[in-house]
Amino acid sequence: MMRVLVATDAWHPQINGVVRSLEYLAQEAVHLGAEIVFLTPEGYHSMGLPTYDEIRLALVTPGMIRRRIEEIDPDFVHIATEGPIGMLVRRVCIAQRRTFTTSYHTKFPEYLSARAPVPESVSYAWLRSFHNAAGGVMVSTATLERDLEARGFRRLMRWSRGVDAELFRPRPDEPIEEIRSLPGPRFLFVGRVAVEKNVEAFLKLDLPGTKVVVGGGPALEDLRVRYPQVRFLGPREGEALARVYAACDVFCFPSRTDTFGIVLLEALASGLPVAAYPVTGPMDVLTDATEPVGILEEDLQSACLKALELSPEAARRFALRFTWRESARQFLENVLEAHDIGPIARRYWLSRRRRRLQSG
Repeated sequence: MMRVLVATDAWHPQINGVVRSLEYLAQEAVHLGAEIVFLTPEGYHSMGLPTYDEIRLALVTPGMIRRRIEEIDPDFVHIATEGPIGMLVRRVCIAQRRTFTTSYHTKFPEYLSARAPVPESVSYAWLRSFHNAAGGVMVSTATLERDLEARGFRRLMRWSRGVDAELFRPRPDEPIEEIRSLPGPRFLFVGRVAVEKNVEAFLKLDLPGTKVVVGGGPALEDLRVRYPQVRFLGPREGEALARVYAACDVFCFPSRTDTFGIVLLEALASGLPVAAYPVTGPMDVLTDATEPVGILEEDLQSACLKALELSPEAARRFALRFTWRESARQFLENVLEAHDIGPIARRYWLSRRRRRLQSG
């Protein structure tokens, strides 16, 4: 079985799209003949990111990372994030002349400029240097690919996302009184409650019914005090999260900086039409819909009200086009392609597999 080491600074206790994507990748890769082994901050001393303690920064050295890679003995290496783990894995791979791939999950320059006076041009220059050392850079959408290509990023590859349509589904016959007892219509936001998610743009809207927010983050307590009429539920996962989706009517996605937005697919699979800005992420996810499943407008309030008129059944049908199995297939094909275009990489992997069997 092909073994891929995935290095990521984003890991539990974080609840976000990167962590969920990687978890589903590991589950589905097994069915495609591959094993995903993670190198994360777990097992290392770490410190919380200032102002955002749930994001843990591993306190590691190049030697510690090199020894861990040798223990795992991967066929291929993929770097998912640009934090301490990602940077040191990149350093070790370059020192060993080992080809690796990366993925671009987050518009970090935009996030950083929302929190600190750091010019986006400076952040993009650093990110370009980080990713251009890779054999391939995986991005989730065509819009992001064009944007990064224009900024000088090279060897870009498409890696889409999926949705668990069995978990996230309409539940018309289930009693979900916690939400359905609230005045309708019910407009939902799911995600990190932080300035870069632009949550307040949703909270400020003059909408009928009830606004519901699921998620934790550094801005949660402040917004909870300032918007007492909003129902803040805190972080939720799995079945508890799926039940909230199913009890609401429209999903509002106010972010202008997400590169994809897995929550969009979760909402659609649950039968919720989407209201969002016409930006990267929503534009790409919803572009190929053959029937309206979302409203993209700069007037987010108008988009929310119009989304109420869209078909929940159409939303569900559209989401079923996205599977985690296909997402994992794209990822593994990208890894093989980056390591000398397919057939050679496959021969390399087979030879390593034979050696492992002989030594085991």
